[in-house]
Amino acid sequence: MIDTPTPFDAARSLILQGRIVEAEALMVRELDAVTARHGAGSPQWASAQCDLGNVLFNAEQMGRAIECFRAAVSVSPHDYPGLHKDHLTYRSNLGMALRLAGRLDEAEQELRAGAQARLEFYGREHAGYAFGLEPLAELLLQRGDLAQARPVVEEMVANLHHNRHERVGAALALRAEIVRACGSGDETFPGIDWLPENVLEQLVLAVCGRMESGEPLLYRILLRELAAGLQMRLGPDHFATLKVLSDLANLNRNIGDEAGRAERVDAIRRVLAAHDRQGRAVDALHVAQGLALALGDAGETEEGLRAYAAAHERAVRLGRPEPISQTLRNWGLALQEAGRIDEAEARLAEAVRMAATGADPEMLGRGRIALGLFLQHQNRLGEARTVIEGGLAVLDPVHPDAIVGRSHLGAVLEGRTCGCGDMPETIATAFREFVLSKLPPDLLADLRVGIADNDFKIDVHLQREPTQDELHRLNGVVQSALAEFRHRLTEGN
Repeated sequence: MIDTPTPFDAARSLILQGRIVEAEALMVRELDAVTARHGAGSPQWASAQCDLGNVLFNAEQMGRAIECFRAAVSVSPHDYPGLHKDHLTYRSNLGMALRLAGRLDEAEQELRAGAQARLEFYGREHAGYAFGLEPLAELLLQRGDLAQARPVVEEMVANLHHNRHERVGAALALRAEIVRACGSGDETFPGIDWLPENVLEQLVLAVCGRMESGEPLLYRILLRELAAGLQMRLGPDHFATLKVLSDLANLNRNIGDEAGRAERVDAIRRVLAAHDRQGRAVDALHVAQGLALALGDAGETEEGLRAYAAAHERAVRLGRPEPISQTLRNWGLALQEAGRIDEAEARLAEAVRMAATGADPEMLGRGRIALGLFLQHQNRLGEARTVIEGGLAVLDPVHPDAIVGRSHLGAVLEGRTCGCGDMPETIATAFREFVLSKLPPDLLADLRVGIADNDFKIDVHLQREPTQDELHRLNGVVQSALAEFRHRLTEGN
């Protein structure tokens, strides 16, 4: 028997495909249908509110997600005794959303109440209680209250370890950050020499996932310690070891100090050697390009160019046009930066020709944008315009290269050989085009998008009276555009 997917399953699939607006619209319809069938304030209504909140949460629309989670929490388990477990989940979701929205006082109140409710419902030894301690420890860490965070996280780890629960790896990752932040000198990763391999893998994924929002210098220490321990326990070619080394390299790139540049090159070389030992040609090609970039960033220009040439040879051995085009483009950009103009043009032009023989429009578009910018900088503006416009014709408007290309095209049209035009204005234009492409053509009379104080200012004028569904869709499209373009704005500045 095949289980029929629930509306939330379908919405989650849409989110994974990047179709946020459709996912939200699906859950709004489901909430309306549940309300009509069971009434507002029913357990079914609370569940639908939570599902919509989860979709909004994944779309980084925290304010609206909080409203949904708070609505779900408003349905009391005292009125519906079978609701206790779900109600605990609703409260945890509300607390986490409040935390991520920066509303820390409200979040702490909800998370402490949720942990206490879990203690009363499950008892201290049950893993369900530990699930309430985890978000509370996260909050206390975020607030810098390490004295309270440490006993909470230790109780959580002990509970999950006693229950042999699969989430103990994530708990150990949170504990490692708190212990290192405390500066107590206690062992950061206890049990790395005896924990089961699957737990170590979960620990690695959790540590690397937390790195994105953690303090970079602290995580450099954590990743160094973890990489050394894993190499001793699992060996230099194990997935977990390579994952930590790769993330250590990426972190050092972001930190950008001298010690980090050298450590980055060393980590990448170790990963590349492991892939070569295992015959993983595609992965090795990706890492080889990363090595070339790292060498260039470290000031090793000639060695970096030789690494680009070596990466191109790897791509040729694979025999597919897309990776060959990619390596040629990257090699050409490095040659341009090194001032070797004739060689750079040859590589960039060949990258476009090679991409045209493949089936990936993104690779073709990126190649054309790179060549077009090169031609612009060489004062060959007519050629540059044609090539950049060709790149924009095949790239998604929200693709980073499309935004850069559109901005440079503005400079080309003004007769300028360098500079990328007004990047905020370009991003605002792309934002506007994205929204208009998702709405009925007769809905808006005008949509003005501006940027002030490093954020979007939106002025919407309707052409006619919208339906309720159209209002929901308009709001969802705008929220999705904000989620998509805000980080583009930061990058552009």
